[in-house]
Amino acid sequence: MSVSSAPDASKNDVTKNDAKMSGVNRIPAVEGWFTLDQAPHLIGCRCSACGTYVFPPRTGACPNPNCDGEDLVSTPLSRVGTVWSYTENQYAPPAPYRAAEPFEPYALAAVQLDKEGIIVLGQVPKGILAADLKVGMPMQLETDVLYREVVDGVDTEFMVYVWAPAGPTAARNIGGKS
Repeated sequence: MSVSSAPDASKNDVTKNDAKMSGVNRIPAVEGWFTLDQAPHLIGCRCSACGTYVFPPRTGACPNPNCDGEDLVSTPLSRVGTVWSYTENQYAPPAPYRAAEPFEPYALAAVQLDKEGIIVLGQVPKGILAADLKVGMPMQLETDVLYREVVDGVDTEFMVYVWAPAGPTAARNIGGKS
């Protein structure tokens, strides 16, 4: 069983360098799950034996119970999908998890990826509430700041992936408007 190395991480350098020029360092809050390039994408794994996708990336056997494969290969996943389910988190997560201070409620969306068919849970951008979401709504992957702190004397933004409404009607559907 093995996991191949992640896709070319040098794509992250463009965003990291732009941020450093402004005096801010941007890093993933969870390393290896997504990229920070201009068109961010999730990083998952695909079973080389049966083609089953998995997220987050991991080592070990294929998650498909009908497959004996033990080679999960790192692969970029779709940036787009549709809302499968959603909810709103009204409470700050317990330690050791981090949240912005002061805590503000945020929506979570379970998005079914268009190509792979797997469902990936993630936050939606600040200001979009569960009431703004609908099952079947098109979504696209973006990144957002989870929290900021100074690390080794450098202002650092810890980034997460978020599911944002996609398509030409996305802005019109926010805030309960149709």
